[in-house]
Amino acid sequence: MAHHHVEVAVQGSWSLATSRAFWEGFTPSALPAREGEALQATFLVEGEWRRASVSVTQRGATAVLALSGDGDGDLDLAAAQVSRFLSLDVDGRAWPEVGARDPVIAAAQASLPGLRPCGFYSPYEAAAWSVLSQRIRVSQAAALKASLSRDGVFPAPAELLGLSLDLPGRKPEYLRAVAEAALDGLLDAVTLRSMKPAAAVLAVQQVKGLGPFAAELVVLRGANAPDAVPHNESRLTDEVAHRYGRPLTEVSEAWRPYRTWAAVHLRVLRERRLAGVVAASSG
Repeated sequence: MAHHHVEVAVQGSWSLATSRAFWEGFTPSALPAREGEALQATFLVEGEWRRASVSVTQRGATAVLALSGDGDGDLDLAAAQVSRFLSLDVDGRAWPEVGARDPVIAAAQASLPGLRPCGFYSPYEAAAWSVLSQRIRVSQAAALKASLSRDGVFPAPAELLGLSLDLPGRKPEYLRAVAEAALDGLLDAVTLRSMKPAAAVLAVQQVKGLGPFAAELVVLRGANAPDAVPHNESRLTDEVAHRYGRPLTEVSEAWRPYRTWAAVHLRVLRERRLAGVVAASSG
């Protein structure tokens, strides 16, 4: 077992506590709630598909990553992946300016101080989740994902191809297509992030079983692209209509270059608002 220590100077505000609380409630890839301040996760290092573990702590504006993994694995690659799925690799110094332009986002920033959207570990896992969650409830999809995982880690693409998948509908076929695409490099996070989001979304749609909604999830939350608008997310569209009374495409112009971040913040506000409505109606 190899160990590696990396310190990341985070540009702009960041709160580990806020981000950890967000991810612990992120059903598609939820972290188990644990004692202590550190964020701990075990994941597959993209490309190598080896297991690695990380414990993330915060020291002021520095994220401290304590990594461990197979002695033959590249823990620098793993560290870069952690920075990506925690949005630590994004220069967030201009994020407050979005709030200065948009009072709704300013309120979201105040209620979620230091939140940086946590994504899936990789576009591959985001794509697999998209397949598993098609036409079923989120809780059912989470149970399917758990049934395929080993010690809390989703199987590597080659391993997934070798499994006998007893899943409903065309999910086995689509999961195999996702695994093959990952092995072929078509779901590589670095490549997808280097492309314009619209082009990346179109590229992901070439994978069988991944439509526009799934492809956006893969790019925006799998590759964790910070500046794109999810055009196929009805809950976001509804929340924008509720809070602004104007179309998403018009409102989101003020969110550049953090449109994904703003969208995630609005989704959190929506969940809180609806939870409050339910609580009030049952009180």
